[in-house]
Amino acid sequence: MDRFTVFAPRLVEKAEYFTSGHRACQGCAEALAVRLVMKALGRNTIVAMATGCMEIISSPLPTTAWNVPWIHVAFENASAVISGCEAGMKVLMRKGKVPEKKINFVAMGGDGATADIGMGQLSGALERGHDMIYVCFDNEAYMNTGIQRSSSTPYGASTTTSPAGKVSIGQRTQKKNLPQIAVAHNIPYVATACPSFPFDLMEKVKKAANIKGPAYVHILSVCPTGWRIPTSDSIRYGRLAVDTGVFPLYEVVDGKYRMTYEPQKLRPVGDYLKGQGRFRHLKDKDIEEIQRRVNQEYEKIISKCGGM
Repeated sequence: MDRFTVFAPRLVEKAEYFTSGHRACQGCAEALAVRLVMKALGRNTIVAMATGCMEIISSPLPTTAWNVPWIHVAFENASAVISGCEAGMKVLMRKGKVPEKKINFVAMGGDGATADIGMGQLSGALERGHDMIYVCFDNEAYMNTGIQRSSSTPYGASTTTSPAGKVSIGQRTQKKNLPQIAVAHNIPYVATACPSFPFDLMEKVKKAANIKGPAYVHILSVCPTGWRIPTSDSIRYGRLAVDTGVFPLYEVVDGKYRMTYEPQKLRPVGDYLKGQGRFRHLKDKDIEEIQRRVNQEYEKIISKCGGM
């Protein structure tokens, strides 16, 4: 019991597998999300990580923030590499060259590496049925290279490649729904999570690790730098994303949906948008359109969960 801290009925691993000393920006919720994911997974884990913020901040030669086997791979192929690791270790165990034991094979990528550059490789790994987890840390743009839009950037957000101006609202397309794309692959487990709800996040990652077959966990990771918010407000904006219905927390187990957190009453989406520099140009009619869309998408999820 000395390795755990008791919080309510839950046990939290004390050991750190993603350590302090990395170079993340102040207030980076993505670094917190990685830390929580690794606490849930534990030592017997192999990680393949796509190029991106977390790779850059965690591995400045000759140091590393990782206390597990960790592989830096190209933007597009984290899922391909970890599926190869899973297949290779399976063969080595079968031949008796390494001991039989439970290993968590985990691919990690940002929204750019997942929704855009690595979409095909992720689809292939899920379709092949590898016993692996893919974790997307979604900060809604290519933050590491200068806040360029991705297909996970929400409608109306201003980025360096979708700037707001006199004739432009900023991002004109809707955010790609990656969890639903994962569900469409008929895999055993899909979940959304946010480090503003840490125990919900860790329990979902543990569940993903214990389910046989591919699992996908999509984590909203607030980025103060790219979202243009105070560094002290990361957790608050993560909660606002959930409490306004912008980012509902749910899981899909063998095709069955379940809300894991449902606000008694949704807050207006304007509460989430205001204060974010990337949305400061929005007019009332724009916020009304975003509210309409959020309501529509939230109702879809609620209906799939049985109309809770």
